Amino acid sequence: MRCVVLASSHPKVFSAGGNLDQFAGEVPLVHKHLGTERFPALFRAISELGKPTICAAGGHVLAGALGVALACDLVIASEDAGFGTPEINVGVFPFMIMALIYRNVPRKLTNEMLLLGERMTAEQAKEAGIVNKVVPAGELDAAAADWAGKLAAKSPLMMRLGKDAMHRQMDMAFYDALDYLHHNLTLALSTEDVVEGVTAFFEKRDPVWSGR
Repeated sequence: MRCVVLASSHPKVFSAGGNLDQFAGEVPLVHKHLGTERFPALFRAISELGKPTICAAGGHVLAGALGVALACDLVIASEDAGFGTPEINVGVFPFMIMALIYRNVPRKLTNEMLLLGERMTAEQAKEAGIVNKVVPAGELDAAAADWAGKLAAKSPLMMRLGKDAMHRQMDMAFYDALDYLHHNLTLALSTEDVVEGVTAFFEKRDPVWSGR
């Protein structure tokens, strides 16, 4: 497996997020707590997968589902998809996805999303930094397959090392990040895939990755 694409078979909804019934259900509080721990577990699993991930949003991406989309490396949306955090409108708050939104969307715009709970179009989501590309609905699968194919053709080892570095350096102090990334570059230079990639470039051929 070289790339993961998250999509939905529903024609109008990618995902509406968590099940609201469990929030109001008459069950012990500890059960509610354990029931919602799947969200951070899922976000972490996606980020630590070591494979590039694409969210193919063919419909509305709401509440917790927005966190799933933002946990992916790339997001492609159909032009009729909608995005939002409507939790405040039903007396809840998007706590679980807040960290992901603030790391992708400017602060004041994130405040607007969380506090007003209004939806945005796919184009607005692209302007906000949530979506990479917006395509007509009939072209979503082809667009996702095109990017997935391009990602799958890269060195799987370098993709894993690079993705890990992308996430870890994000919250480091600048000089700490430079030191960390310098060490990662040295690690990358020790791999067979670096030698193969550069050799293939000069020989004008496609590289054959060994993953070592």
